[in-house]
Amino acid sequence: MTDVITLTGVVKRFGPVTALDGLDLTVRQGEVHAFLGPNGAGKTTTLRVLLGLLHAQAGSMDVLGMDPWRQTAALHRRLAYVPGDVSLWPNLSGGEVIDLLGRLRGGVDPRRRDEFIERFDLDPRKKGRSYSKGNRQKVALIAALASDVELYVLDEPTSGLDPIMESTFRESVRELRADGRTVLLSSHILSEAEALCDRVSIIRDGRIVESGTLAELRHLTRTSVTATIERGADGLADLPGVHDLVMEDGRVTAQVESDAMPGFVAALAGSGVLTLESHPPTLEDLFLQHYARS
Repeated sequence: MTDVITLTGVVKRFGPVTALDGLDLTVRQGEVHAFLGPNGAGKTTTLRVLLGLLHAQAGSMDVLGMDPWRQTAALHRRLAYVPGDVSLWPNLSGGEVIDLLGRLRGGVDPRRRDEFIERFDLDPRKKGRSYSKGNRQKVALIAALASDVELYVLDEPTSGLDPIMESTFRESVRELRADGRTVLLSSHILSEAEALCDRVSIIRDGRIVESGTLAELRHLTRTSVTATIERGADGLADLPGVHDLVMEDGRVTAQVESDAMPGFVAALAGSGVLTLESHPPTLEDLFLQHYARS
C-alpha cells in the first residue's frame, strides 16, 4: 500500500521550546488515520509542518510525493485542509468562500457543493461575519468535502458542530474512504476517532509513542471481565495479569491482561460459570492508559 504521508525524525522548535522532537508519522493511501493527543502535544504543529505552513529544523517530509516546504502551492492543489478554528472573510458570503477555496484547488463540483450545503444545513447567502463558530466550521468542511482531492487533513473538524452535524460529518468521511481517498483526522474526541479510523497514532511531547490499528494497540490496557459463578473460585487473585479482582455473592469482576485471559477463563470454568461477559478496551481506555503509564 502506498504511503501518502511520511514524516521521519521531524524536529520543530519555537525558540527554547521543542514542539516536535524527532516525530515519525506514516499515513497510508485510502485510510482514515486518527492523530491523537492532548492540547500541547504537537498535533497542530505537525499538521502545519506537513502542509508546508511551518519549516522544520530537521527531518524529512514527503506528502503526496512532494516536499511540503518547497512545493507548497502544488501540494495544496491536491489536498484539502480544515483547521480547528475557522476564520472567514467577513464581507464574503459562505457560498462565496466555498467557491473561492474551491478555485484554489482547481474548482469544486457544483453538484457536490450543493449536496453538502444541504447535508450540513448551511445558509450560503449569509455573510461570514454573521456566522456562529459551528457555521464557520460548516463552511470549511463543505469547501473541503466538495473538492476533488487525494488527501483531506482535518484538524478538530467537528469543533462547534452539534451531534446531528457530527453524524453527518462521520457519514461523509466514510464515503471518502469508500472512494479511496485518504483522511488524516486530528482530534481529541476519542469516540469520533474510534468510529472512523483504520489506524491510530498517539503523540506525546512531540513524538509518536504508539501507532497501529486498534486491534494492534489493545495491548496498552486490559479487558474488563464480569462473570457469575456457582461456587467460590480459589486462586484467581494469584494469577499473573489479573487486576482489580472483586468476588462478591457469586459475581466476579476483574481487569485482565490479554496474555492472562486463557488462564483466567480456565480458572473460572472450574467454578461453574453461569454467565460471562468481556469488554475489550475502548480507544479512550487505550489513550488514558498510555498517558497514565507514561
